[in-house]
Amino acid sequence: MTRTDLSAALPLPAPSDEMRRRLADRRSGPAQALAAPGPSKAELDAILRLGARTPDHGKLFPWRFVILSPVARARIAEALAPMAARQADPGKAAKVLMKLTAPPATVLVISAPTPGHKVPVWEQQLSAGAVCMNLEHAADAFGYSASWITDWYSYDPEATALFGVKPGEQVAGFIHLGSLAEPPLERPRPEMAGKITRID
Repeated sequence: MTRTDLSAALPLPAPSDEMRRRLADRRSGPAQALAAPGPSKAELDAILRLGARTPDHGKLFPWRFVILSPVARARIAEALAPMAARQADPGKAAKVLMKLTAPPATVLVISAPTPGHKVPVWEQQLSAGAVCMNLEHAADAFGYSASWITDWYSYDPEATALFGVKPGEQVAGFIHLGSLAEPPLERPRPEMAGKITRID
C-alpha cells in the first residue's frame, strides 16, 4: 500500500508484541548462503517502498536503489575478478565475489548526497544507512533473510564504476535477499551497560 495523501494523519504507534519479538530475533543471514526463493518483483517493489520510509532531514531522499539481476551480477563479478588479483589479499578478494553472485536478489543502495545543502552530508549519509536497515526489516516482514554487506569492490573506484556509481556518490551497501536452509545462529551482542550514558 502506498500512501499519497499528505494531509492524511498516520496511525499513532501501538504496542506490538510481534514487532518486539521480530526485532529481538532479527539476524542477518550469510550472503553466500542465501538461496531461492527470493522476493518476486511485486514483493521487491514493496520492500523498496518500505525501505524508503526512513528518517531524512530536509526531505532530500539522498540515496537511490540499483536492482542487480543475477545475470548482471555474474557479468560484473567476472569483470571484478582481475581487480581482485590486485587487492592486498587476492585469495580472499576473489572468494568474496561469491557473496555477490549467490543470492537470488540484490539491491545496491547508493548514498547520493546533495552537496552544499544546509543538511550536512554526514546526516544525508546516515539516511542512506537507515534505508539499508529498513530494507532488512522489510525483507523480514515478507519472510526473507537479508544480508547488508560492502566488501572491497564497494570502495575501489574502478569497481564501483561497474555498478554505475557516479562521482560524489558512495556505496551504502549491497542488500542481498533470499531464503536460508537453516536458521542463523545468534551472534555476540553488546553489554548494554557499557554502551549507555545517562545524563540527568
